[in-house]
Amino acid sequence: MRDFKDVADRLLKSYSTYYNINTDTPAEPFFAEASFKAHNEHYFLTKKAMLSEYDQKEFVFFARVAALDEKTLKELDERAWQEGLSRAEIKENHRSTDVVLIILADSFDENILRAVKKTKHSKSYRFGFYGYSNYKLVAYELSTGRTCFNRLGKDLRKLFGSNA
Repeated sequence: MRDFKDVADRLLKSYSTYYNINTDTPAEPFFAEASFKAHNEHYFLTKKAMLSEYDQKEFVFFARVAALDEKTLKELDERAWQEGLSRAEIKENHRSTDVVLIILADSFDENILRAVKKTKHSKSYRFGFYGYSNYKLVAYELSTGRTCFNRLGKDLRKLFGSNA
């Protein structure tokens, strides 16, 4: 069995390079959260000739549960998605606000692998002209090291392979 503190510390350390980590006052029921914000501008020769600019954000929520079942997954999923969307600033140069939920569980229910794979959220703002939001979900079982992802969460497979 992997130690929760060790896995959590490694994950937070890997995110701390580019993200702001909050372990003091994260949103309930999460033990930590990370936020990333980027603003990009593209010019043609001078700053007066701006071609484009956009803002991009990502919010990562870390949860810990003893046993992950479908009811707990649904509660954490809804909370993370709503909290992430509430932080989106929808305006003309908004590109994306993505939400990530990472669940560290001591054990999984037998149906949780299918439930995690089926969990998905996405939202476009003003038909995509004002950006979009996507959702990534990862569940990690501390007792066995099993990891399951939703479709977009597979991008984090490499992170979990090296840190968990």
